[in-house]
Amino acid sequence: MPAKQGKQRQVLVVAMAVALVVVAAGVSLGLWAASGGEGGATGPEARASRGGAAAAPTTTGPGTSPSPTRSYPLSEAPRTIPAVRDHTPARGPGWRPVKGDRVVVDDPALADEGRLIAGELGLSYQGEKSDKRAGDLRLGLNEDEGANPESYVMTVRDGRVEISGPAEAGVFYGTRTLKQAAHDGGTAPEGVVRDEPAKPQRGFMLDIARKNFTAGWIEDRIRELGDLKFNQLGLHFSDDQGFRIESVSHPEVVSEQHLTKAQVRKIVDLAKSRHITVVPEIDSPGHLGAVLDAHPDLQLRSAQGSAVQGAIDISKSESADIVDDLLNEYADLFPGGPWHLGGDEYQALTRSNPAASFPQLAAAAREQYGSGATVADLTTGWLNDRAATVRKHQRTPRAWNDGFFRGTSVEAAKDIQVAYWTGKEIGARQPAEYLSAGRKVINYNDEFLYYVLGEPQTFVYPTGQRIYEQWTPRVLRGTTAVPERYDGQILGGSFAVWGDRPNAQTQDQVAAGIRMPLRATVQKLWNPDRPELSWTEFRALADRLG
Repeated sequence: MPAKQGKQRQVLVVAMAVALVVVAAGVSLGLWAASGGEGGATGPEARASRGGAAAAPTTTGPGTSPSPTRSYPLSEAPRTIPAVRDHTPARGPGWRPVKGDRVVVDDPALADEGRLIAGELGLSYQGEKSDKRAGDLRLGLNEDEGANPESYVMTVRDGRVEISGPAEAGVFYGTRTLKQAAHDGGTAPEGVVRDEPAKPQRGFMLDIARKNFTAGWIEDRIRELGDLKFNQLGLHFSDDQGFRIESVSHPEVVSEQHLTKAQVRKIVDLAKSRHITVVPEIDSPGHLGAVLDAHPDLQLRSAQGSAVQGAIDISKSESADIVDDLLNEYADLFPGGPWHLGGDEYQALTRSNPAASFPQLAAAAREQYGSGATVADLTTGWLNDRAATVRKHQRTPRAWNDGFFRGTSVEAAKDIQVAYWTGKEIGARQPAEYLSAGRKVINYNDEFLYYVLGEPQTFVYPTGQRIYEQWTPRVLRGTTAVPERYDGQILGGSFAVWGDRPNAQTQDQVAAGIRMPLRATVQKLWNPDRPELSWTEFRALADRLG
């Protein structure tokens, strides 16, 4: 055979073989697409893949025709901050948001949650719908009476996602889990997430009195807190250095740099949309320097006539009047449960003999509470009276732990919650002393959770790693946990930023400095058990999620 003809025949054979392979592949792919994978739907609801790579089609044993199938490994729990507490894995492609897919709700009360997640994921909010479509994200309220109102169930199945909970807050937290899972092109894994927080109070406290933070910066923190499933924002807006919110009853006390009430309402509304309660604090009877600058006649003075910085004279009825005026004025501005009364560091009680140093306080104590009453009794009575003021507005009072005293004839009201921050005060008591008395406690441990600008005294900026690896809600003082039997009385905790040296950091530096501590704090409030991820893995996850 001539060489040229042999080459032509070889080319023809190769071409026929290629054609046969192409036809076979086309048939196989057509069958694969029509089947929708293992057990998948073939109608209009079918979606070939919503994330995750499928395994190549396989064939069965010898002598059988090819059987195009898709197989998936068992899914893994979504990687989120805080981590979900329970995930039941399943086989499937998971779910990824696709533009044009729907967000629908079973209850109109979930409209805000639905619109928010739709906007965040580029989906279309369609309101109440009963039909089911491929790609749907459905939000619903269940009737799980007695369940934690912040719990939720997220089910990823058949190319759809359903998030349900006994209350709107839980459903919102489910959407935060989904948002993180789908971040930057990610996929929500197939299966069922069942999740709830260990602690009902997960807070961030901001001192806007000593350092003026802008409304926009505070709003950015609210969005960050919401995505991390925090549910409280404390605003310490009155101190010696400033009074930072507009006032009608006492405009004379307000600092030049301050938030208007319109700005505060916007902050409160944004927080409410993220299921965050704003907790106000007007600290008294100490830390009132900004108020006293406008009312020097009310400043506490010693027997020698020297003024005591920040301390109001609680023997004068006018002192109670002005503080109650302010508490009553802001009650409508800050709707919500908790109200922080301060109560810490009243300088009259740092003297070796308060009665001798401040005879007017000692006389007022005896007049109100009997011949044996002390300045500490009078100070406790002040706290109780301010608690009564906010209680009329259906608020739950809280105060710093050094505003509670031992050995007094007047006891602090039982419903005043303890914001435990330090064990360094005169006559310091161990946390167990408050707990054994039956008090509810919120953890502000200054060893781990205090970000004090400029690092005065012995303070150092806390690190996320130290919180993540060493702190739990039961570590109230120092590094030692209280006995487990008290766990139910510890309502949660709060990371706090204090502006002692306000120019030590800019707003942006503060935001960067607290970024990882906030994430570590909420991880331990959501689940105080030892985290599954190492610190290095946790930090990498935070960087990936943004």
